[in-house]
Amino acid sequence: MNNHEIDYKLYGDDMQYVEVELDPNETVIAEAGNLMMMDDGIKMETIFGDGSSKSSGGLMGKLMGAGKRLLTGESLFMTTFTNVGAGKKRVYFAAPYPGKIIPMDLSQYNGKIICQKDAFLAAAKGVSVGVEFQRKISVGFFGGEGFIMQKLEGDGMAFIHAGGAIHKKDLLPGEVIRVDTGCFVAMTSEVDYSIEAVGGIKTALFGGEGIFFATLRGPGTVWIQSLPFSRLASRVFAAAPVSKGGGGRDTGEGGIGGLFNLFND
Repeated sequence: MNNHEIDYKLYGDDMQYVEVELDPNETVIAEAGNLMMMDDGIKMETIFGDGSSKSSGGLMGKLMGAGKRLLTGESLFMTTFTNVGAGKKRVYFAAPYPGKIIPMDLSQYNGKIICQKDAFLAAAKGVSVGVEFQRKISVGFFGGEGFIMQKLEGDGMAFIHAGGAIHKKDLLPGEVIRVDTGCFVAMTSEVDYSIEAVGGIKTALFGGEGIFFATLRGPGTVWIQSLPFSRLASRVFAAAPVSKGGGGRDTGEGGIGGLFNLFND
């Protein structure tokens, strides 16, 4: 094993958080802003890259890895949490919006998972958090995630987050499913991923499901989310009144909207 062997426990239902238990000198890495709380005796440190062996090949190697992370919208830096005490210590990471945290033992998936670019939450030190470029131009232009996706490599535990409920499906060789591009969360490296146009001009323009969908072909494992964050954000924006910066209509002084305005005055 090249990764630290961490223990964990999930809490909550729609707004989950994960408890990671660290033995002395064990370390977990996370994106900045994911920390919920931690025990006394845990040392927090900001590092360049992800701290894996793949990102330690000299300054140029670290710069290249960090530059690729910028393409996914992530920071150049990550945060490590190390147990510097004598006994077991715990650190907690929270989901950024309603959904589920998916624990993944990368050793069970041939050491590599490809996921949407904002899915990563935390992982055992030694897991490499990198970039996966989509080689098919159709996926790049119409796949929802563009040319760039995240890849998690190693043989330890990693945690990703997705919106709503999660459906995990093991695909048989040649088995195909078609998924809304925004609902795709993650897949194992052997899954073939492509984009197809919705058939029929009326369906494409008026079906309400977009013009393209993802085609996933087995063998392999895929994870699908029921509520992409973009869909959640658009519904919240549409429901908010224009006076508050939203896209909906103002309610005036009548009805429930007026009742809330009374309390705000």
